[in-house]
Amino acid sequence: MAHKPRPPLLVAVLIGIGIVVAQALLVPLFAAPAANIGPRDLPVVVAGPAPAADGVAARLQQAEPGAFEITRAADAAAADQILRDHDAYAAFVAGPSGLAVHTASGASPTVAQLVGQAATGMQATVTDVVPGSPDDPRGAGFAAGFLPLALTAMGAGIGLALLVRSRWARAAGVLTVGVLGGAVGPLILQEWLGVLTGDYLRNAAGIALFAAAVSGLVCGLGAALGRPGIGLGVLTVFLVGNPLSAVSAAPELLPQPWGEVGQWLPVGAGGTLLRSTAFFDGAGGAGPAWVLAAYAVVGLALALVGRVGIKAPADVEREIRQPAVATV
Repeated sequence: MAHKPRPPLLVAVLIGIGIVVAQALLVPLFAAPAANIGPRDLPVVVAGPAPAADGVAARLQQAEPGAFEITRAADAAAADQILRDHDAYAAFVAGPSGLAVHTASGASPTVAQLVGQAATGMQATVTDVVPGSPDDPRGAGFAAGFLPLALTAMGAGIGLALLVRSRWARAAGVLTVGVLGGAVGPLILQEWLGVLTGDYLRNAAGIALFAAAVSGLVCGLGAALGRPGIGLGVLTVFLVGNPLSAVSAAPELLPQPWGEVGQWLPVGAGGTLLRSTAFFDGAGGAGPAWVLAAYAVVGLALALVGRVGIKAPADVEREIRQPAVATV
């Protein structure tokens, strides 16, 4: 029995309502984290002799209660090592000649800028111990260049789920996206644009793992759940994962717990991993790498056990019409 088509006016009104509802949800999701950036338990180091260092720590806690998570270090060398290990964003070093502030702009240019402004008010000298790329001092190129990596990997996952019917071919496609993405990504971001530094192969491995995680997740969900699975993958990677990723800031600058939640999603984990490989010789990258590996493995597993193929709209329409034709 043929389904009675909905009136065009009703369809148009429903589309309009749906778009406005989506807009009402997406605008605060993207805008709220950016509009409420500020330090929340931001890891910093206070170093120096006990009386002077105690005074610095007290000033930081009184200036913005709850803004900083303070680690103590004996001296400037120990504080700098904590920064190089990617365990803190800045160090406040009290010494005989006054206060010095050491930053790690490779971890977050935004945090380095905020700390630098605070250092000016404290009449402190500023030294960047772990700088980002000299060709991208504000980190805007890193953030802008990372988004296409996510979008293209997501697009690859959608294409594999919709167009490739063989389970093993889908898995091979995900691996191909990872390997080629890892090879080409640093060529553009590091060799051409100069927004990445560090070891080329380490950066390639980070991008490859990220591309495989994103494409595998979207493809696997699509294979297992059909088009709703693809929608869930897009929601996880982009609609929720991107605004909570803190790629252009730092997780501790976002309202909590959303900054932490973002690090368990592919884009947030991928951005942190790439910063670790590019500016910290891989330090601090183990956690994000495991998160991405889990997404990649689960996605590949779903791609292998999911349905053989998602039917195209033309195929569905043909199957609906066939019974009617047979009864004539």
